[in-house]
Amino acid sequence: MPNIMLTRIDNRLIHGQVATQWTGVIGANLLLVANDAVAGDQFRQGLMNMAAPSYAQTRYFTIEKTCQIISKASPAQKIFIICETPQDVLRLVEGGVPIKKVNIGNMHMAEGKRQVATSVAVNDDDVACFKKLQELGVELEIRRVPDTAAEDLDKLWK
Repeated sequence: MPNIMLTRIDNRLIHGQVATQWTGVIGANLLLVANDAVAGDQFRQGLMNMAAPSYAQTRYFTIEKTCQIISKASPAQKIFIICETPQDVLRLVEGGVPIKKVNIGNMHMAEGKRQVATSVAVNDDDVACFKKLQELGVELEIRRVPDTAAEDLDKLWK
């Protein structure tokens, strides 16, 4: 069983908050970005590698490859999975990745989305994914940074 410390939804993927705050607080030593587009984008990977803490390794896998390979992870790997969207997380869970908790950190405002929390904007498809994740037994929390209180999850459903 892979040692998944936390899964976070953050459309910025690896950046300052993830690198300087979350990674240290949860004790991760491997940042795994599960995202189909980034898996093939060397430029974006290079930028994220610059933001990643020196004590943590980085991996950039497609959703499918993550599902196929995660069970082979060493117990010494303390994995922090970072996804861009709730759709990606749902695909991971449905693909057999044993995700127990999802931190909803940053989902930017865009056309067709509504702001529901400090840094979270959703559309109906996002909400449907969150409901499905809950049905599958995944705990959800809205929290931008580790030293702030989690926001009211009911905001998602309004």
